[in-house]
Amino acid sequence: MKTYESTHIKNIAVAGHGGSGKTSLVEALLFKSGASDRLGKIADGNTVSDFTAEEIRRKCSVYTSLSSFERDGFKINLLDTPGLFDYEAGMVEGINAAGCVMITVSAKSGVKVGTHKAYDYAEEAGKPRMFVVTKLDDENANFNNVLTQLKTEFGPTVCPVIVPVIAERKVVSYVNLIEMKAYKYENGNAVETDMPTAEVAANMEYRIDGLIEAVSEAVAETDEELMEKFFSGESFTQKELIDGIHNGMNKGIITPVVCCSAVDLSGIDMLLKEISLLLPAPSDNDTKEAVDANGEPVEIKCDKDAPLSAFVFKTVADPFVGKMSFIKVHSGVLKTNKDVINATTGSTEKVGKLMTLLGKKQIEVTEANCGDIVVATKMNINTNDTICDASRVVRFEAIKFPKPTYAQAVKAKGSGDEAKISGAIARLLEEDKTLRYEQNPDTLEMILTTLGGLHLDSVAGRLHDTFGVDIETSAPKIAYKETIRKKVKVQGRHKKQSGGHGQFGDVWIEFEPCIGDDLVFEERVFGGAVPKNFFPAVEKGLQECVKKGVLAGFPVVGLKAILVDGSYHPVDSSEMAFKIAASLAFKEGIPKAEPMLLEPIDNLSVLVPDENTGDMIGELNKRRGRVLGMNPSEKKGLTEVVAEVPEAEMADFTMTLRQMTQGRGSYTLELARYDQLPSNLVATVIANNKVE
Repeated sequence: MKTYESTHIKNIAVAGHGGSGKTSLVEALLFKSGASDRLGKIADGNTVSDFTAEEIRRKCSVYTSLSSFERDGFKINLLDTPGLFDYEAGMVEGINAAGCVMITVSAKSGVKVGTHKAYDYAEEAGKPRMFVVTKLDDENANFNNVLTQLKTEFGPTVCPVIVPVIAERKVVSYVNLIEMKAYKYENGNAVETDMPTAEVAANMEYRIDGLIEAVSEAVAETDEELMEKFFSGESFTQKELIDGIHNGMNKGIITPVVCCSAVDLSGIDMLLKEISLLLPAPSDNDTKEAVDANGEPVEIKCDKDAPLSAFVFKTVADPFVGKMSFIKVHSGVLKTNKDVINATTGSTEKVGKLMTLLGKKQIEVTEANCGDIVVATKMNINTNDTICDASRVVRFEAIKFPKPTYAQAVKAKGSGDEAKISGAIARLLEEDKTLRYEQNPDTLEMILTTLGGLHLDSVAGRLHDTFGVDIETSAPKIAYKETIRKKVKVQGRHKKQSGGHGQFGDVWIEFEPCIGDDLVFEERVFGGAVPKNFFPAVEKGLQECVKKGVLAGFPVVGLKAILVDGSYHPVDSSEMAFKIAASLAFKEGIPKAEPMLLEPIDNLSVLVPDENTGDMIGELNKRRGRVLGMNPSEKKGLTEVVAEVPEAEMADFTMTLRQMTQGRGSYTLELARYDQLPSNLVATVIANNKVE
C-alpha cells in the first residue's frame, strides 16, 4: 500500500449499540470496495474484523480492529469498535483515534443506549458524526420511525442524505438527496431508476421535497453566502450541498443520515461515495492540543513538514508478533528504524516494523504520514504514550477510560500457575486500561476488577487461549475487622518446668477501646515487677495476636493495651515466656471486653437517568444503604445519587445498575470508614469466616 498525504486519508470509527450491525457494515464496505474477496458473516465466524477466537466464539466484537483499504484515491482506515458495554474501552480507543464517527442504528430496533453513548463520546471528543441506518432488508425495519427518533433525540443537526423508498414494507429504491437521483439494486449493483412518483410519495411518511428543504436549510446554516442564496429561493448546486455538509460536519452542526443493508449490499456503494465526499480528512480538523517539555500548552497541526508527534491509542499483546502498538500520527512522518523520544517516560526508542492492517492480515509499510494510523511492532511503548522527534518533545493528553467496578477474587486452577497468571495479566493490563489487578492488603486475595461479567469472561478466555493459563473466580472476601467496647484487666501467666531451666512469664494487662487501626501499647509498671527488657516481648506477643481476633479471626483494631503489673523469675523468665504470657492475656481479656465486628462502609456516587432515581433509592435501601442526597449531573438527563453503603452489599451492584438503567448508569465507590456490623448479621459472618 502506498503512502498517502493527509488530504487523502479518512479515519473512521464505526460505533453504536451492540447488535446494530457495525461489523457487518464494515464487512460490506470492505467487500464492495474490493479489499476483501468474500462477504463474511458473523454467524459463520469469518468476518475480517472479528477474527480472534474470543470474538468468533461470542459472535460479537470484543476488541477494536483496524481495516484499511483504498478507494477513490483515498486511504480509508476503518476502526470497528465493540458495542457491548463490557467492552467500552474499545469504543473509547477507536473514537479517540478517528477523525469521524459513523454511528450505526438498526432500522429494526432504533435508537438505543449504545447509540447515545457513541454519540456522546464523539461529541465530547469533538469528532464529526454520521448516522448509518442499517438492516433495511429486515421485514420489521422502519426507517421512518428511526429518522423521527434521531431528530427527536439528537436535535436539528440530524440531516438525511440517503433515504429509502418503501412500498409494501420493502425497499424498492434509494434516493440520494444530494444528487437528486434514485437507485434500485439488482444483485447488489445500483441501477438508476425514476424518482418516486406523487402516488408513491403520498404513501411515504416523509415527503421527498420536505427532506430536500431540510437538507438545504442545514447547508445554509454553514455559510452566510449560502444563507442568502437559500432565502432568495435559489437551489443549491450539487457541489454546494457537498461542501456545505462537509463543512457542517466539521463544525458539528450537521449530522448526516444515510441508510443501507449489509446483507444484500444495497446502499453500500452510495455510502462509500459519501465517505469520499463528505467525511473529513485529517487535514480538515485534526489539530490537537498537547503540552511541551516545560508543561506549556502547544497546538499540534497536521503538518507533514513539522517534527514528528504521534500517539499510542491501543496496545495488543500478540503471542506471535509480540507487542503491537496502534499509532495515530499527528504531525511529521513516522519511519521505521528512526529514533524517537517517548515523551511519557523520557526514554529513546527505535521505531520497529510498521504495518497497516486488514483485520488480522498485515501489510508492511516503511512510513506513515501525519493523519495516518499504523501499527508498530516490538516497541517498548504503551497505550497513552506519546512518541515524538527529539527536536520538539510534546505529550498528548491521555485517553480517559471508564473505571472498572466489577471485582472478583482470582486464583489459578492448577497448582504452580500463580506466577504464570501474574505475568499473563500484566500483559493484558498493558493492552486493556479498563482492567485492574491488585492484592487486597487485608484479605491477601488477588482481585481482578473489570467492567462486567462479560468482560471478566473474555479476560479468562484470553488467558486460556493466548497464555495457556486457567483461572477460578469468586466473590471477594469482605475485610471485616474486630474491636472491643469496654475496658478489662486480665492476667496472663505462663509457667512451664521441663528439666533444667523452666519458662516463666506473668503479666497484668488492661485492654480498652481507642481510636485508630494500630495497636497502642503502653506500660505503667512500678517497682520493677516486670523488667524493662521484657517490655518489647510483651508488645510483640500482642502485635501477633491482634492479627486474628477471637470472634472470627479478623484483625483487631481500636485497641489499647497497658502493661500495669506482673512478676518474673530471675532464672526461668525469658522473652519467649513473656511473649506467650501476653498472648494468654489477650485470649483471656478480649472475650470479656465485649468484642464486636466492624464492616467497611463505602462512599457511593451513582449516576442514573432521572426516571430511575426512585428505583435507585429503593435499591440502596435494600442494600442497607443510607442516601445522603441527590445532585443534578452535568450530563443531560442524569442525576447523581450520593449514599453510604456497606461494602458487603455491593458485590453485584454493577450488574443491577446496568439492568436498571439499560447501561446508562455508572458509579464510583471508595472506602469511607468502618461501622459496627448489625447484630442480626453477626452470627452469619462468623459462621462463614470462622478460622479454625
